[in-house]
Amino acid sequence: MSFKTEVCVDGKWASNALRFATEREAQLYGTELLSRWFVPTDARPAESPDAVNYRFDEQQFFAVPLN
Repeated sequence: MSFKTEVCVDGKWASNALRFATEREAQLYGTELLSRWFVPTDARPAESPDAVNYRFDEQQFFAVPLN
């Protein structure tokens, strides 16, 4: 299990392929996305069956690929 970040655009939730190990990482990534995107109105973490492929670096406030 992993966590993805979903963003709300025009009342619909969507996500990308980034998967994090923790709900906190997914939430922080959503906060980071909302700081630079103008179209989404909200972000939330959601569980995913996919493998973890990113981590969120809290010091640099940036998503980092695992490979």
